[in-house]
Amino acid sequence: MKAIILAAGYGTRLYPLTTDRPKTLLEIKGKPLINYIIKKIPKNIDEIFIVTNDTFYMNFVWWLNKQDENVKRRVEIINDGATTSKTKLGGIGDLNLVIQEKNISDDILVILSDNFFTFLLDDFVDFFNKVKKTTIGIFEIKDKKRIKKYGIVEINEGRVTSFEEKPEKPKTNLVSIGVYIFSKEDIEKIKEYMETDLSKEGPGYLVKYFIERGEVYAYKFEGEWFDIGNLEEYEKLNER
Repeated sequence: MKAIILAAGYGTRLYPLTTDRPKTLLEIKGKPLINYIIKKIPKNIDEIFIVTNDTFYMNFVWWLNKQDENVKRRVEIINDGATTSKTKLGGIGDLNLVIQEKNISDDILVILSDNFFTFLLDDFVDFFNKVKKTTIGIFEIKDKKRIKKYGIVEINEGRVTSFEEKPEKPKTNLVSIGVYIFSKEDIEKIKEYMETDLSKEGPGYLVKYFIERGEVYAYKFEGEWFDIGNLEEYEKLNER
């Protein structure tokens, strides 16, 4: 299994903090967010690709140069070439870019880089290894106003039956948290998806596409999860 961290966004909702650095390198309690994410990735995943844009590419290179040898050995930074938010490839475009450039034919753990969570990902990977199908991480949220910001998931005995991005009237309080494992069997479907006119933004759109063509499973995480997408959430996390 390989890991891909999607970190090519411009973080405009976090301005002015992100005018000259990516939100993934913002500090939480004195340490960059990306360090917390990497720490949660199972140790037996020895290749981690961080895909970013051309604007922030050197920020990540400088960050990696400061890390210990273990992190340097596991991590590679990929430049997707985008120079503005208007020319970005989108999360699915970036995912496909890494798959093509690195000729990946293995299962892929995909993580959105604005996630902060307290749980490890080992149990998530173990669950995937049992079902051997593309699996998404979900979390239960009680706040009805907050729910509308995310992809809403319906499940039946662990299998995802519907996925809806930011609905006005959510059908459940289960949200996708931007952590996925795409099976190696589904890599071809990602390539197929890239040929469509469908949105190339977040991987959630891929999930919806996959549901219509096969089985997708969900793993419910327990613990704490924060989406560092705006100043309010970022400040709340640093104050906890």
